[in-house]
Parts: sequence; C-alpha cells; structure tokens
Amino acid sequence: MPISANNPDRISWLHVSKNSDFPIQNIPYGVFLTRDDIITIGTRIGDTAIDLGALHQLGYFDGIPLTDDIFLQDSLNDFIADGRKTWRLVRNRIADIFDSSNTTLQNNKKHKEIVLFRLDEIEMQLPVQIGDYTDFYASKEHATNVGTMFRGKDNALMPNWLHLPVGYHGRSSSIIPSKIPIHRPQGQTLPADSKKPVFGPSQMVDFELEMAFITTDANDLGESIPIEEAEDYIFGLVLFNDWSARDIQKWEYVPLGPFLGKNFASSISPWIVTLDALEPFRVDGPKQKPQPLPYLQYSGKKSFDINLEAAIQPKGAKEKVVTRSNFKHMYWNMAQQLAHHTVNGCPVNSGDLMGSGTISGPTPDSYGSMLELTWRGEKPLIMMDQTERKFIQDYDTVILRGYCESDGNHIGFGEVKTQLLPVFSPKKKK
Repeated sequence: MPISANNPDRISWLHVSKNSDFPIQNIPYGVFLTRDDIITIGTRIGDTAIDLGALHQLGYFDGIPLTDDIFLQDSLNDFIADGRKTWRLVRNRIADIFDSSNTTLQNNKKHKEIVLFRLDEIEMQLPVQIGDYTDFYASKEHATNVGTMFRGKDNALMPNWLHLPVGYHGRSSSIIPSKIPIHRPQGQTLPADSKKPVFGPSQMVDFELEMAFITTDANDLGESIPIEEAEDYIFGLVLFNDWSARDIQKWEYVPLGPFLGKNFASSISPWIVTLDALEPFRVDGPKQKPQPLPYLQYSGKKSFDINLEAAIQPKGAKEKVVTRSNFKHMYWNMAQQLAHHTVNGCPVNSGDLMGSGTISGPTPDSYGSMLELTWRGEKPLIMMDQTERKFIQDYDTVILRGYCESDGNHIGFGEVKTQLLPVFSPKKKK
C-alpha cells in the first residue's frame, strides 16, 4: 500500500509555519485532554490539534475497518495493535482530509469547531500505556566513552558489545510525558577514598539524549521475530530522556546493571512520529565489524537521519544547547534491537517502549550526556548566565529536540522538557 501522506508537494488548508515540526507530511499520534475535560486520541498539523475521536464519529474514516471507540480511549494501545495496514490507511486518510484541495471539512464550520483545537486548549498525556520498557546501550561512541572513563581505553568495550545489542529491562511506572517535573533521587553512593557507602541525594544527576520506539503485538511466547520483519512491528518513535543518577549507578551496577540510578524517572515527548513518516529519511548505518551473527544481519537502509539536540535552562535564565547529535550514529539499529530482544522467544506487546540508549556522536560537542560532555565533571560547561554545570542542578530544565530535514522537507518530534526539583519532601500533616 503506497504512503500517499508522504507526498512532499502536499499542502494543508490548516496554517503551518515555515520549518514547523508538524507539517501535513508528519501526522503524528498522541493523547490529549480537551477544553471540555475529555481525553481523546489525536494528531497535529502545524499548531492545530485534531480530535480523531470526533473525526471518526462524524464519519470521516468511513470505509476503514475501525471499531467505534478506537480513538475514544486514553491510550493508543488498541489502535497500535490493529497493525501497520490500519495505521497507514488512517494516516493517508487524515492527509486527504486536511489537504488544501479537499473542501469537505474545510468548509464545514460546525465540524471544525468540534474537531480542531488550539494547542493552548489541550493538555498532552502519556500517549501509550507502557506495559514493558527496555533500554539498550547501542551507541558505540557512548559505550566507548563511558568504558574508557571507568575501565581504561584498552578495555572500553566489553567483549560482547560488538556481537549483540546490549540492553536491560527498566521500570515503566516512572515514564512520564513532557513538562512533568521530577525530583532529585536519593540512594547509596560510595564516596571517593571510602570503603563504606553513604545514603543521600545524588550529586551526579544526568540527562541521556535518546530516542525510543514503540511496538505493536508481535509474537507469541517462544516465537522469534525475524530481522527482515522487525520494522512491521514498530509503530513509531519519540524523544526520550532516560534520567540517570551516575553516582548511585556506579555503586550499584555490578553485577546486575542499572537499578535505582535509572528507574526514578524517564521522560518522553508526547507525539509519536510514525515509521511511515520517517521513510524519506532512511540512511545507511555504521559499518559493523565483526559481522554480526546471521539473525542480526540485514539488508537495506535501517538507520534514520534524525538531528538531535539537548539544552539546559537554569531557573530564570536562557537555555543553552549543550550538544547536537544524530540518531544515525547508532551502531545497533531498531530492527536489530527488536530481533535480538525476541530471539529467545520473549513476547512483545502493543505499547512496549524500547529506548535506544544514549546517542553520542564522534566529536565532544555531540556527546549525549553530561557524564561525557564534562568528562565526569572535569570540564564543566558554562551556561548563559555564566554559572557552571558538571551535572544537572536543582531547578534546571532539560530540553531535548529532534527533527529530520532533506530536500526542503522538515519533520520533527517537538520537544521533551523536564525540570529537576530538589529531593521530594512530604507535606507535613496539619
């Protein structure tokens, strides 16, 4: 089935500003609370949010096999479970409805009042109910940098790293949408020159510049997903800030890996950009040497040219972009990650989230975390208000952004924006 929604010449009758992340060629999916306190599934073109539940009830998706309540839910899970054919039919239909040449809705004032919302009239929610969350460690540059810091240059990469996409299972209960603040975590750390741990607030809170993909129902227990079919089960991508407490993580991670240093919060952008929308931005990935085992070998372009950046905004000051990277730097791509995740028969469900791991580029200004950017705090960054940052301070806001650009086409993810508050303090009972 062709992806007519990707037609680069298509123009919407809705206003779309130049270089908007959300032209009619994007059509992402999200969940929002309307001005009438109704939760609905929607999409966005320019700065206009579109209620897909209302659009469906008004008959605009006639001919597409959808249940009556498919968009009248508080998550995208059921829609995602319908599979790629349905995703594509709906996205193509939305593009037709809002094409400048289509006057059906354009000239229907009553329907427009029901379906269309300004962004200040809605409140974005978590787009999916995330049952399971896996985080990979798939950037060679990031893994090399971190390994060099803690094990030395000669032992930077562990023996398995070039043979499989390393990952761990994280905590889905602490995944939050953009604009929800988090608190500085507490835990055990091992101070320098000490043999005994202490308990207290983390002094090394860090962001991780990541992306994450969201899956659909894919396989039964015991069944593997072949790498050539893996992308059929990937709905789309979001920006992902997998917050880390580096001092807690350093003390706890041997022998079983990340735990309290990672599970206190992870932030995602609210709009899911579909894999279909990203088709024009496919590129070749890094050369993999040694050659992976057969179940991880692939053909074609499985990487995507997505520009990424992270900014830090101290309270009361202007933000400063501290790094610019790109999703194409990922050594292990999404298809390989999903194939490896299921090769042992692990079932994957609708709404599962798979984090890429920190995405670092080859140069110091493209590193994807403060741990790397300041090299464990040895090279502090200077903010716009001239204050220094080794790691994230209380009341700092971290902002991640991402977009694709090619031949005049611009498609983006918006942003994920999160403020770090001091350690949580329970309110005293009166």
